[in-house]
Amino acid sequence: MTRKSASSLRLVDRPQPAARSTGSSTDQIVESITTAIVERRLMPGTKLAEQQIADIFQVSRTIVRQALNQLSRDHLVTLEPARGAFVAAPSVEEARQVFQVRQMLEAAMVRQLCAVISDEQVRELRQHLKREGDAVARTDVTGRTRLLADFHVVLAQMLGNQVLADLLTDLLSRCSLIALMYQSSHSAEHSADEHVAIVDALARRDTRAAVRLMESHLGNVERNLQRQPRTGELAELLKPESRT
Repeated sequence: MTRKSASSLRLVDRPQPAARSTGSSTDQIVESITTAIVERRLMPGTKLAEQQIADIFQVSRTIVRQALNQLSRDHLVTLEPARGAFVAAPSVEEARQVFQVRQMLEAAMVRQLCAVISDEQVRELRQHLKREGDAVARTDVTGRTRLLADFHVVLAQMLGNQVLADLLTDLLSRCSLIALMYQSSHSAEHSADEHVAIVDALARRDTRAAVRLMESHLGNVERNLQRQPRTGELAELLKPESRT
């Protein structure tokens, strides 16, 4: 894959505080890079230059290395000897395995949620769906990507299972990388429509339909992945004021 030069990386465009603790600085770098991946502002294969990140966050390269090592453990960054760190570029086989795990987790999740979901939670989901639809309609790629992913985490949180929500968050971060490389451009609208159908089934407390629709939804997303990764110049990060 073509690597973009280190000069392409710009994590933030605002002044940074003069001093931070090591722990908070590491967490901030991890969160910033993860968010940029999830919101499709950092492309697979982008070089993550240690010195540049250190300058941006006004920290030592040791702290940057700690953050990159953590991101590597989360499979979001690849560390290459003598070359440095790059945003990970998952294979088609890895994509298949990620969706296989999501199928198992999320089918069980909606089965449980059907039994306990409240009317207030259904209303919250409808509000989320409206935000999804609005983002899709105005072709807000960053906003719709985040909202479409958040839908699945919100379902887990409604069960009161934070471990499941955290696990899904990690899987969805990896799915964002997969989508950047392999997902077709028209799938966002289809995903939003399928989310509506899932919520309709949850509102009816129709367990069988909810499970079937979630399995079908994830299967459709996986089938929409192209066989070959996207090509072209890697995108730079958007400025903070352009985020939604």
